[in-house]
Amino acid sequence: MATNEEQTRWIVHGERLVYDNRWIRLGLVDVEIPDGERFEHHAVHLDRAAIAVVVDEQNRVLMMWRHRFLFDRWGWELPGGLVDAGEDPIATAAREVEEETGYRVKEIEHLVTYQPMAGMVDSQHDLFLARGAELVREPTGEIEADLIEWIPMKEIPDMIARGDIWTSGTLVGLYAARERLNGERAYPVG
Repeated sequence: MATNEEQTRWIVHGERLVYDNRWIRLGLVDVEIPDGERFEHHAVHLDRAAIAVVVDEQNRVLMMWRHRFLFDRWGWELPGGLVDAGEDPIATAAREVEEETGYRVKEIEHLVTYQPMAGMVDSQHDLFLARGAELVREPTGEIEADLIEWIPMKEIPDMIARGDIWTSGTLVGLYAARERLNGERAYPVG
């Protein structure tokens, strides 16, 4: 008898690239579903991203207040960015923290890897937990944030409930970091 995975697996017969630039690749994938029906399905491919949850000894998280033009919406986000070709995602996360906030992380470890919209978007996100950071310079490059602040972990749930934290990488990172940190401590972080 076939396993459930074998019964429900889609077969990919190929992909035709429709649009391609530095930021996004759009394809039409020739797929066949388990009942034998065959059709083209849209697929969006984005570069890999690395995001860091930077926490300090006072149970605060380093966050940036940013405007996202596509939604015309403000919110608190974690530092992060796209992984350069040949770059290790952990190095990307540390580099992005320093470029975007001016802080250099002291320790950094992998937290979780996820796909934010697995149905038709390929955009691997690697999240890292950084413990401690020291201010080494002003942020460089593009203006990434209007404010850069250390936010107490205990305030995070209320900020999420108000909609001040709403992007997937930030939400997943904060929840995963909270679980990791609570598992390591005799007291909750918030």
